[in-house]
Amino acid sequence: MMFPSNRVRIVVATKPVDFRKGHDGLAALVKNELRKDPFTGTVFMFRSKRADRLKLLYWDGTGLVMAYKRLEEHIFTWPAIKDGLMALNHAQFEALFSGLDWRKVRALSARPPTAAE
Repeated sequence: MMFPSNRVRIVVATKPVDFRKGHDGLAALVKNELRKDPFTGTVFMFRSKRADRLKLLYWDGTGLVMAYKRLEEHIFTWPAIKDGLMALNHAQFEALFSGLDWRKVRALSARPPTAAE
């Protein structure tokens, strides 16, 4: 899987969606229900009722990209079901997409070097 860069904003729709929706249906859901613009380059992540599937919707500048993933023997760790969005950092996104518990992932903070000799 080609992961989005660290500069891309990643948001999770916490309420399950109808997984029969395609590109246009998910883009309409982002615009009308979540009140966000689906064409900003933000990655929108959606879950199924069973929590074993996810879909990503992403505008790459030339078109909408949709990715779909289903876990065969496990379920994804999701936030509590409610209306709204939740932001993830890049490390949490990679963990969630890999089927790991994203709540245990912490990004390391890097400090720039003070001086080079």
